[in-house]
Amino acid sequence: MSSGGGVLTKIVKKGLGEMGFNKGGGAINWFPGHMASATRAIRDRLKCSDLVIEVRDARIPISSVNGDLQSVLSCKKRVIALNKRDLANPNIMHKWLRYFESNNQDCLLMNAHSKNSVKKLLELVELKLKEAISKEPTLLVMVVGVPNVGKSSLINSINQIASTRFPAQGKKKRATVGPLPGVTQDIAGFKIAHQPSIYVLDTPGVLVPSIPDIETGLKLALTGSVKDSVVGEERLAQYFLAVLNSRSTPLHWKHLNNRKMEGMRNEARDKEDRLKNLLPPRRKQLNSSDVWYIEDLVTEVQCALYATFTDFDGNMEDENDLESLIDNQFQALQRAFKVPSTKAHDEARLMVSKKFLTLFRTGKLGPFTLDDVPDAINPAP
Repeated sequence: MSSGGGVLTKIVKKGLGEMGFNKGGGAINWFPGHMASATRAIRDRLKCSDLVIEVRDARIPISSVNGDLQSVLSCKKRVIALNKRDLANPNIMHKWLRYFESNNQDCLLMNAHSKNSVKKLLELVELKLKEAISKEPTLLVMVVGVPNVGKSSLINSINQIASTRFPAQGKKKRATVGPLPGVTQDIAGFKIAHQPSIYVLDTPGVLVPSIPDIETGLKLALTGSVKDSVVGEERLAQYFLAVLNSRSTPLHWKHLNNRKMEGMRNEARDKEDRLKNLLPPRRKQLNSSDVWYIEDLVTEVQCALYATFTDFDGNMEDENDLESLIDNQFQALQRAFKVPSTKAHDEARLMVSKKFLTLFRTGKLGPFTLDDVPDAINPAP
């Protein structure tokens, strides 16, 4: 198999998003009407804010930047919150923290659903506001970020912490949290501290009117910041498979799968025995294949990608060869997901793509960081 380091470097240098099978849908832009008015409102409120919490997706610390707001944000006290740390590759996150530190930017890895994580963020915010706290009676903190990076989840966690401090505030409206980007469409605030009074403002997720390049658009869509319908699930699945192949990720699953499958076989046999003892004699008893199917979807998918990757004898540098590998992987995934072969081609590809994207987005395939750490001498956005 032709997969030498030089070949992979060339693929990444070219840009996986620029390849024909990923580029086919053209540039990726999603800027509905509410984003234009929201961007204007955010700019106005940023002028009077004392600190900004810029929430980014830890899987794409650079791609999840709103470039249009950076000139304003760079003039403000700012904390960069790399959210969804549980979905990002833990082995390289220290490099990202070093990168932001080398650019004199305060950065915190976090999970918006963890109160301890959010408390650490608030401690950093208060530390950053220490000087202003002694001078101003009222301070304003804004939370900004592109859609679906977890701002609303963060706001809800902050609100829960604030409600224990200030129960007299009464019930506050929770920020709407959903799987679709662009759910929050207004700007709302609440008090989190007294003497001085500190208010936190939530804001809608906004993108730039024109996403700078195709690969950035694909990364934003893959992580949920752009609606799937704008890009197309099959195109996203193709891109993610190209990423996995260019990194030789399926090879890493061989050792894991050998161990995992043996353990799951033993567990399946144990469960089968326990279930047999519980079932009445006249009922159809579960066999190991029934239990196996329920627990084995992720391993089946990983095995399918490992097998097709190791069988590949083409040139990774050749776009047509790589596209052929991805087509083979779609067929293997169709079998792994038990999508009937009688389905029409387009319908089957769509079903496979949706299931595959769900596994990635829920972290079932493992943690991934899609952005590469830039050279530390370049200014961080």
